[in-house]
Amino acid sequence: MPPTLRPLASRVARDLGLSSEGTAAALALFDEGNTLPFVARYRKERTGGLDEVQLRDVLERARYLADLEERRETILASIEDQGALTPELRQRVGRASTKQELEDLYLPYRPKRRTRATLARERGLEPLADLLWEGKVDDAGARREARRFVDASADVADEEAALAGARDILAERVAEDAALRGWLRGLLRAQGTLTSRAVRGKKDLPAAQRFRDYFEHADPMKRAASHRVLALRRGEAEGVLAWGVEAPAEAEARVTSHVLGRGPARAQLQEVAEDAWKRLLHPSVESQIKGELVEEADEEAIGVFGTNLENLLLQPPAGERVVLGLDPGFRSGVKAAVVSRTGAVLDTAVLPLHEERRFREGLIALARRHRPELVAVGNGTAARETEKAAAEALAGMEAEAPAVVVVNEAGASVYSASELARDELPDLDVTLRGAVSIARRLQDPLAELVKIDPRSIGVGQYQHDVDQGRMRGRLDDVVELCVNRVGVEVNTASAPLLSYVAGIGPTLAAAVVELRDARGGIGSRKDLLDVPRLGPKTFEQAAGFLRVRGGAHPLDATAVHPERYRLVERMARDLGTDPEGLLGDGGKVAELERVLDRYVSEDVGLPTLRDIVAELRQPGRDPRERFEPLRFRDDVREPADLEEGMVLPGEVTNVVAFGAFVDVGVHQDGLVHVSQLADRFVKDPHEVVRVGQRVKVRVLSVDLERGRIGLSMKGLA
Repeated sequence: MPPTLRPLASRVARDLGLSSEGTAAALALFDEGNTLPFVARYRKERTGGLDEVQLRDVLERARYLADLEERRETILASIEDQGALTPELRQRVGRASTKQELEDLYLPYRPKRRTRATLARERGLEPLADLLWEGKVDDAGARREARRFVDASADVADEEAALAGARDILAERVAEDAALRGWLRGLLRAQGTLTSRAVRGKKDLPAAQRFRDYFEHADPMKRAASHRVLALRRGEAEGVLAWGVEAPAEAEARVTSHVLGRGPARAQLQEVAEDAWKRLLHPSVESQIKGELVEEADEEAIGVFGTNLENLLLQPPAGERVVLGLDPGFRSGVKAAVVSRTGAVLDTAVLPLHEERRFREGLIALARRHRPELVAVGNGTAARETEKAAAEALAGMEAEAPAVVVVNEAGASVYSASELARDELPDLDVTLRGAVSIARRLQDPLAELVKIDPRSIGVGQYQHDVDQGRMRGRLDDVVELCVNRVGVEVNTASAPLLSYVAGIGPTLAAAVVELRDARGGIGSRKDLLDVPRLGPKTFEQAAGFLRVRGGAHPLDATAVHPERYRLVERMARDLGTDPEGLLGDGGKVAELERVLDRYVSEDVGLPTLRDIVAELRQPGRDPRERFEPLRFRDDVREPADLEEGMVLPGEVTNVVAFGAFVDVGVHQDGLVHVSQLADRFVKDPHEVVRVGQRVKVRVLSVDLERGRIGLSMKGLA
């Protein structure tokens, strides 16, 4: 491990409450160019079994601390260049543990625009300010001293102008006191009030009505929920709301006490205190706190989006079945597409929903021709009507009718119009591509959803308002972890799916597809080394997550890494068989498990051995749950069909800080408020529900005018 990483690893471990050895090993592995999925899966011995979330926390904390050190060095160099770096200041800068503390210490020395205090210094008034600050004069003495600074040529017309300039210098000095700013920030965070009001003249605008709950709103800072902060930020951006942080009376009193304690010139110092607080300190600290609140709310919103996306991507796949996808539509008809077990397009059609006979005949013709095992109906406009019409039409077939399943189609239209869709389905009209996407999404949600910008899928809150760079980075991490957790079949995967495999990326993914197409398939994991620019390091990172079914080596279809093939071959020999004979043989695997300790070595510990055994027991096991179709109530198709007290099946479509949205099959998701999620107190909705989860809900309220449905899960577990 590089010596420079040791102190960083120690600090990261302390901050996160992790073992210093595991943290140091993780940082060393990352420094060597290893990817997070590879480290989490195949280097458990070195990291002490740190999981994906812990490893991401280690990476993020290390980046923050590295940035902090870089900023510390920049600040020290800047102050030193100004000749103002005292031993005490160097020590204080060295002790600062957050970026905000550093910036507070740097504030008096950072280049700034011309201020009232700057002008006063240029007029030679700093000595007068020092007399007041050092307690060398009372109010009368201050006026006498001020006469010495009157200079018309310097724009100091009289003693009052001199004193005003001195007060400006002191007000800025007070406002730049790092200790005072830190104390005030802590007080406002603990005891302040988050307030909002409507901007004058905007209250009655139609666009402002979304924010009417915040026209006259006040919340203790301790209860400043992230979704409220994001709503305030959006209202401010739209010019409807003004919001801020109201300080407790103790804040100004502390500033006044701090200033008056400097000396006997109480009248002058009182003015300094009032000006410092009202003009400089409160607006500045309030702005900092608003920035912190927004940053924290962004982080929480990004975290919620990431969790929702993970659950959405890991929804149960229907698997390799022929699927008929239906993209509902009243006016333009229902777009239909049949896809093969591997997702290839077999047939397409447009079926007129409003013409019952033609719709039924067209659907039955498709079904007889291709024998779909499932029918996937997008959940957009006309979804329930299409579901009902399809189920009734197919029920009349002589063979067993395929199950009709409603599928969340969010983002399908975005995919349909994308360059990727044009490349994948060049011969299909844009309207039919959506039906293909819906069918494939039922087969394998992960493989299809990676083709769509996650922000278009609609499983978060205020996702377009938050820091887009941070959002993109977090979502890419989530997709990468999901793809590698499930594994990728190299001979059927799309380039977008392959691009998320550890170490691969878009360029190499395209090269893998090109080699695969040129050869008619990849015969073994070793063949990947023939891909241009895919070297040994990339192969090491990616190989364990890429599957080659029916490949040259039986372990190529499993999550066992090629670096452990010899070990598995040795295990098989010891049991009188070969790797192929060991795969899926419960008896032999149980026998192996009993003597697992004998295979522990310097390179391989029990965590890796247990992973190997699990893979041998269930080769190529998919960690996702088993697929079960959801059926909504047939008698509930519109919000008007809902009645208070009804108990309905539903599927969670979005989880946010204040609750969960549930699709009950009426075109409008209902809200289960966090207070209605369980028969106990729930702080975080993710404790109880996740996106894609099947739930039972009770209807609490229906507001047809506002399009709101209130639901409860209490007493229904």
